[in-house]
Amino acid sequence: MVSFESDYIAGAHPEILKRLMETNLEPMPGYGNDGYCESAKEKIKKAIGREDVEIEFLAGGTQTNAVIISTMLADYEGVVAAATGHISAHEAGAIEYTGHEVLEIPQHNGKIDALDLVKFLEKFYGDDSHDHMTFPGMVYISHPTEYGTLYTKNELQQISEVCKKYRMPLFMDGARLGYGLMSQATDVTMADIAELCDVFYIGGTKVGALCGEAVVFTKGNKPKNFLTSVKRRGALLAKGRLLGVQFDALFTDNLYFEIGKYGIHMAERVKEMVTRYGLEFFMESPTNQQFVVVTGEQLKKIQKKVRVSVWEQLDDSRWVIRLATSWSTTEADLKALEEALS
Repeated sequence: MVSFESDYIAGAHPEILKRLMETNLEPMPGYGNDGYCESAKEKIKKAIGREDVEIEFLAGGTQTNAVIISTMLADYEGVVAAATGHISAHEAGAIEYTGHEVLEIPQHNGKIDALDLVKFLEKFYGDDSHDHMTFPGMVYISHPTEYGTLYTKNELQQISEVCKKYRMPLFMDGARLGYGLMSQATDVTMADIAELCDVFYIGGTKVGALCGEAVVFTKGNKPKNFLTSVKRRGALLAKGRLLGVQFDALFTDNLYFEIGKYGIHMAERVKEMVTRYGLEFFMESPTNQQFVVVTGEQLKKIQKKVRVSVWEQLDDSRWVIRLATSWSTTEADLKALEEALS
């Protein structure tokens, strides 16, 4: 059955599979000490426009979030995130499992606001008993957010300034960064992100790779003995070459950005279709995830033709579904979706 459930329903982009096959029998050192990891790092630095960043590869988004947060925080610190943030809502308590609390603040279309962050921090430090509380030690954002929305450059600058004032690193979850960077609605570049964030990652899993995320430390702030900490947390891939080869392919001939552009193009086609059939959007998303309000009857009809993610229930008769596009979305997929919506 055709699926719009997520942007990782298929394996990997053909160019990545081709490179994995071509390099399959090459003997290489383990744990990321191979030439492809080094080549990929150099290509990513070039894409960012910075030579002074430090890059490491991890296998998946949850491992990356848990490792970054737990290695960069002191044991008495927690991480500030939107109530709808991925680490708040969809990671099964992975962050809390490391011993660090997720400190939730209000969300606005999936995003946090600098003023809300200031209010939260002022309230914390204004409490005479704050020494008995979890200290806010980091701010977590995702771009795109869980609802496909994007931060503007001005919003990032404001949040970054608050983080600098309170000496807190700003961490951006970039699991779907490729779609955010190629959105027609964005004014944010990878260079902007490197300037304004202390650490971010370039998602591979949801942007064409079989697996893998590229973590970028931007301020000479990679935790000491980071590889050892990654291994202690069970997140070190012995065949690190698999990640290096994939990211080397993704950052050859702009493949990463072409995948993002294609996913956005197909999402725009989905938006046109949804609008044409008179359905309501839950919120405006300029990326590859579209959130649509449907009735129970409409949901049953759609599910007979295509798979979708049922995101949340609005009331007794209405649900929000998510339609996600990616590099693997085809014209045939769009035709099946149109038949389901008609």
